[in-house]
Amino acid sequence: MSKTLIRGAQVLGGEVRDVLVDGETIAAVGEPGAALPADGAEVVEAAGHVLLPGLVDLHTHLREPGREDSETVLTGTRAAARGGFTAVHAMANTFPVADTAGVVEQVWRLGRESGYCDVQPVGAVTVGLEGKQLAELGAMHESAAGVVVFSDDGKCVDDAVIMRRALEYVKAFDGVVAQHAQEPRLTEGAQMNEGVVSAELGLGGWPAAAEESVIARDVLLAAHVDSRVHVCHLSTAGSVEIVRWAKSKGWRVTAEVTPHHLLLTDELVRSYDPVYKVNPPLRTETDVRALREALADGTIDCVATDHAPHPQEDKDCEWAAAAMGMVGLETALSVVQQTMVDTGLLDWSGVADRMSHRPAAIGRLDGHGRPVAPGEPANLTLLDPAYRGRVDPHRFVSRSRNTPYADRELPGRVTHTFLRGRATLAGGEPA
Repeated sequence: MSKTLIRGAQVLGGEVRDVLVDGETIAAVGEPGAALPADGAEVVEAAGHVLLPGLVDLHTHLREPGREDSETVLTGTRAAARGGFTAVHAMANTFPVADTAGVVEQVWRLGRESGYCDVQPVGAVTVGLEGKQLAELGAMHESAAGVVVFSDDGKCVDDAVIMRRALEYVKAFDGVVAQHAQEPRLTEGAQMNEGVVSAELGLGGWPAAAEESVIARDVLLAAHVDSRVHVCHLSTAGSVEIVRWAKSKGWRVTAEVTPHHLLLTDELVRSYDPVYKVNPPLRTETDVRALREALADGTIDCVATDHAPHPQEDKDCEWAAAAMGMVGLETALSVVQQTMVDTGLLDWSGVADRMSHRPAAIGRLDGHGRPVAPGEPANLTLLDPAYRGRVDPHRFVSRSRNTPYADRELPGRVTHTFLRGRATLAGGEPA
């Protein structure tokens, strides 16, 4: 069994410590220079670095099976490791849809074979994502993949009866329904956030109410059946207030926000560059401020990337024809550092909570989101927060390049990622 000594890193709470990894677990945490039993260990010099528990993403599109031209489980998990993630939840909108035990087991096995991070499949709520008939929720949960999270992401479960039935069904095994909140009739032909910019550009508007009305309905349904609902990629100030109200009632509601909704606004759409076309759309500066504050105070539970890779031909075209989505695994932690840490809204313990502890708890992931402490699984992320560099999409290990941050300077760089003690990223490159 291999040993690694991470020397002089800042661990949570701000202390500088040496951390010894022996095999798959953290063997010891000691004062710098402490006589840890490190004979034969590989030494990682980590002065000035922050050591976090391995990051967990509740919302990743790995595209396999069916769209391997944009991403595969292997390339997506390599990108995850580069971003500091040790576990990702793979969304169900693949081809075929992950609505049966067979498909979710295929994705789970591909993740195990890749070895770069744990892949936990998300099962579809309805057959074919069509919103008409519940998928095999129980069979997917009982499969080798052990599915706990279910979502029709990309489409909204807009039928209230179907949504209620899904919430009732997953309650039996403490599962969670993750809702893509988008009232379809209010967003027909929508191209961007409805507001001043959409009016000036003449693009179909996507009203905040289309998101907020679905969230309001779903938190009431979750309360009625006492089940768990999770709000995917929350994007408006109004949505924040609904979730805050639901939590004040003690209802079992959680929510996520994407890095791009913490940083970017609909003003960028003035360029007509389809790289900024995303679902839900980029919102206003007022919304961005509300999202940051809600993430800081815990109303929003976690950051999730909504990593949505697309081949060049699907984005390098006119705005109306372009696919919606952005890649995000390799830049997520840098964006969170810029928007939340460098602004003083969160410290690194808060980042660990929002990007590791809470998403692991929501997804019921054993072995992830654990403290950096002796006896815990060695799922770890080492970050150099002093680094500053411009984003170069050509250096991405993801198969796709549709990032909104190309040539933008971002802080922080993940230098090492460890999955159960094995380096999946070393020196900033996949191991």
